[in-house]
Amino acid sequence: MKRIVIVSDTQIPYEDKRALRNVLSFIGAYQPDSVLQIGDLMDYPAPSRWTAGTRAEYEGGVIRDSEYAKRNFLEPLRAVYGGPVEVLEGNHDERPRKYLQNRAPALAAEDSFYRFESLLDFEGYGIRKVEPYHPIAPGWVAIHGHESPGLNQVAGRTAAAKARKAGVSVVMGHTHRLAISPDSTGYGGKLKTIYGFEVGHLMDVKQAGYLRGGPANWQRGFGILYVGQHGATPQAIPVENDGSFVVEGERFGAIKRVGGKFAKGESK
Repeated sequence: MKRIVIVSDTQIPYEDKRALRNVLSFIGAYQPDSVLQIGDLMDYPAPSRWTAGTRAEYEGGVIRDSEYAKRNFLEPLRAVYGGPVEVLEGNHDERPRKYLQNRAPALAAEDSFYRFESLLDFEGYGIRKVEPYHPIAPGWVAIHGHESPGLNQVAGRTAAAKARKAGVSVVMGHTHRLAISPDSTGYGGKLKTIYGFEVGHLMDVKQAGYLRGGPANWQRGFGILYVGQHGATPQAIPVENDGSFVVEGERFGAIKRVGGKFAKGESK
């Protein structure tokens, strides 16, 4: 059986540093058959509607944030894992490209540097950018989630709606919610079930200034697909407030008590 780890929205440089560090450590220990980053690897806050017309729009940061992501995500990932890594482009990842298209179309037509796969040197790290509705397993496709309109505030329902439209199971990010929502059709012994799978987020919620300190129906986590010959079984992995999580009965990133004091541990 093939195992695919699906890394959710990290929104670098606003990632949950402890949670992401634990997920990367887990990937190194688990050695899955492949890794998929579901999109919004980056946040790129400067060229966004949230900073338009403000001082922040002119402060730059695209290159700085890209270099930070290399040091704190791509290099640590490749230090522990040499297998296939694929990445979808999210609505935040595309901000530099879209900004250039909207503000300087004459330059955008000939530009390749401000595409996130170039900014992050995917070729140098052996990473493959994949297109929306990427076939990830028999009967399954992967999208970021912004490609088609429509969001449901109930976890799992956005992916379920997109799965019904596509006619196949869908794994996606974008909503920052963590849930599996199955939908069956048919009758008797002839049921067909497709799944909507939302894989949560790995963002530091305190950095999401647009929430203005209010509540959000977001769940920190990531996903695993166990892939067989004819289909796949999804598993949602919740990440606790301390950055730890449980996979196949083992806790990763737990805090251990050592000599009456707490110390960080890889897993227990």
